[in-house]
Amino acid sequence: MKAMQEHIDFPLRSVVKVKWQKKPHFTYPWHFHSEYEILYVIEGAGTSFVADNIEQFGPGDLAMLGSNLPHFWRSDEKYHVEDSAGNINYIVIQFSEDLFRGPLFQYPEFHIIQELIERSSRGIRFSPPFSKEAGKQIIKIAQSSGFDRVILLLQLLHELAKTEQFRMLAGELYHFQKHDFTDDRLTRVLHFLATGYQQKIELEQVAEIAHLHPSAFCRFFKEKTGKSLSEYVCDLRISYACKLIVEGKLSISQICFESGFNNLSNFNRTFKRHTQMTPTEYFGHFHK
Repeated sequence: MKAMQEHIDFPLRSVVKVKWQKKPHFTYPWHFHSEYEILYVIEGAGTSFVADNIEQFGPGDLAMLGSNLPHFWRSDEKYHVEDSAGNINYIVIQFSEDLFRGPLFQYPEFHIIQELIERSSRGIRFSPPFSKEAGKQIIKIAQSSGFDRVILLLQLLHELAKTEQFRMLAGELYHFQKHDFTDDRLTRVLHFLATGYQQKIELEQVAEIAHLHPSAFCRFFKEKTGKSLSEYVCDLRISYACKLIVEGKLSISQICFESGFNNLSNFNRTFKRHTQMTPTEYFGHFHK
């Protein structure tokens, strides 16, 4: 089965992305992405597939997956039954492979985390007793934001790196072939959006770039990015607006139009929905 490449965006230009999900069952197919991932299952059971490893998982399961390592969590059949009383509840933490490439992380204090990063290339599953304690830190990360979230993540990675209560998932002989997994069609679309999101974006125009019918394009784009076209464009605009607000060179009204919104009230409403702050409150957070 061919693994699907997932393209992960980091909202508001954050260095870490956290999702706390509660769903009837796991839905994402066999896939991989360049980002590192920590997955903590609070509720739910099923089978995990990591490279050539297949085994059961249950509540309290904690795993760390390296860059481009194919994986898939499949819920037990009982979670797929209509009107099932069961749910899955899990937290996913994702961070870029670039996070630990800066000069700061070349110092010896970070060497242990670098070793953890290297080990994760085969996938790591942690023991239940350790996972129970680490899970408390993961919940704190999910409930935090900004710089506090980054500090808590570093603390978690340090604990994951120190413990001996783990085992590798992929076999020693497993080697994931690094090909160019770039989807040319998706690359063209993402490039167009990244350079044109400040302008009006029409579905038909983007679908034509992908050489797809608009309805087929919507399915394709949702499958590849996990978002609708409008959601993706909105995230790009809000992320750029955040950058402009932090720079502090333009007024809120100017930022509204500069980032691709054509209505100030809509911009304020959308910005608050994404950041839980108004643009003015966000400005005050960085310019005290």
